[in-house]
Amino acid sequence: MILVAAGYAPVFDERPLAAPEMAAACRAVERVLKGHEPFPALAIDRHWALVSANAAVAPLLAGADPALLKSPVNVLRLSLHPGGLAPRIANLTEWRAHLLLRLRIQIEQTADAVLIDLLAELKKFPATNMLKPRMPPLRDETAGVFVPFQLVTDAGMLSFISTTTVFGTPIDVTLSELALECFFPADDATAQVLQR
Repeated sequence: MILVAAGYAPVFDERPLAAPEMAAACRAVERVLKGHEPFPALAIDRHWALVSANAAVAPLLAGADPALLKSPVNVLRLSLHPGGLAPRIANLTEWRAHLLLRLRIQIEQTADAVLIDLLAELKKFPATNMLKPRMPPLRDETAGVFVPFQLVTDAGMLSFISTTTVFGTPIDVTLSELALECFFPADDATAQVLQR
């Protein structure tokens, strides 16, 4: 805003994702999310607000406090809140540390006040699981390679690796700040459950 007032025009436009001229971008996002099924995938904005998710995400949210699922859904809050997924994350301490590190790096790069407030809020949530998972964690074959996301579900323990995808050639600020979080099975048992 200050740069625009000083006569510096923005390099890229910034339009809401719901704007008619962003329809092609929305279709592209939905195509990627749908194409990732039966594995979970979601699109988030720069503040970790859920923009869209594929059908594989909803079953993983079973038991979450409905207040955390009201729009706008913040996926970090939903993941780490005691009323969200946190009680069912078998490796909560490790997963929480991973998410908070990602958020800290993002804050270092942007100094975004919304993210700073979000980090302060998330740090108040318990760092360990107060509830014991219904089954023991899977043998960790991923140590030193990546941090798995291990979620206890009615179908058993599901273990995922996550990847983050961004658009490589955006010409709109909104699209450049959109990230696709895609989860892949970290083991054969998880793949089999999701493919059923």
